[in-house]
Amino acid sequence: MSFEPVVLFFLLGVIAGLARSDLKIPSAIYEALSIYLLLAIGLKGGVKLAEYPMATLLLTSLFVVAAGALIPLAAFPALRYLGRMSRADAASIAAHYGSVSVVTFSVAATFLEQHAMAYEGHMIVYLVLLEFPALILGVLLARFGTSEQTRWDRLLREVFFGKSILLLIGGLVIGYIAGPQSIAPLDKFFFDLFKGVLAFFLLEMGLVAASRIADLRRYGAFLVGFAVVVPILSALLGVFLARMLDLSEGGAVLLATLYASASYIAAPTAMRIAVPEANPALSIGASLGVTFPFNIFLGIPLYWWMAERIYAGG
Repeated sequence: MSFEPVVLFFLLGVIAGLARSDLKIPSAIYEALSIYLLLAIGLKGGVKLAEYPMATLLLTSLFVVAAGALIPLAAFPALRYLGRMSRADAASIAAHYGSVSVVTFSVAATFLEQHAMAYEGHMIVYLVLLEFPALILGVLLARFGTSEQTRWDRLLREVFFGKSILLLIGGLVIGYIAGPQSIAPLDKFFFDLFKGVLAFFLLEMGLVAASRIADLRRYGAFLVGFAVVVPILSALLGVFLARMLDLSEGGAVLLATLYASASYIAAPTAMRIAVPEANPALSIGASLGVTFPFNIFLGIPLYWWMAERIYAGG
């Protein structure tokens, strides 16, 4: 995994950031790259979605979302009482770790393709569904027992009509309706170029991650340990659930990666609106500065190893 080119682009960005290079990706290009990735992931998932019975998918989705809700509910008391963080900061970080990272999912899918491992096309549906329940739970955890009011109308609009969810669902629906034959003329742009665009995007992510490392100084070892241990435990939950739902081994790796990932796009925006008193440097520093690089360099191969062992013993 360490020699996967798209991951090395991330490492290049980290090195450039730590060396204080003048390398920068213009914001307009970064925005265009993120739109492309979200649409491409949605389209690919939509084309594959038509191959699976909807009734079965709805049932498994309920299990996936319910199990995913356990992650922020378990993370909050650990942050609040072991880390001695404020209620707002603990809730915000828990929401980040209950939500998911689209880019981490993309790197995991690339990893599976590199190793010729098949996986269920409807994994993209789980990606979409797991994006927002943790954000709602994060707000509830932050506000429980307080008299502060939350602008739920504004929050829900941001969660359901924000860029990431809108593009993922939009691509999913378009891919599902069009099907493989109608989407074929777009294959070269949305599918063949995907890895190249992902590499460019990861270069920018490396630059951003390097700038967030300093944000972890206040809570030091505890937050760094949290940002590594929680993804591993969450991934283990994902592998066991995948086994229970009779997913393929590749599907287990992807579900483990989804549970292990932490949001740094949708969650910061939602928490800024709903829990403005939380310190975003802590949540983004942990999710992007520690968990994201851990997952793409060490985590995904580890989750593959977990899936192999659990499925072999099953």
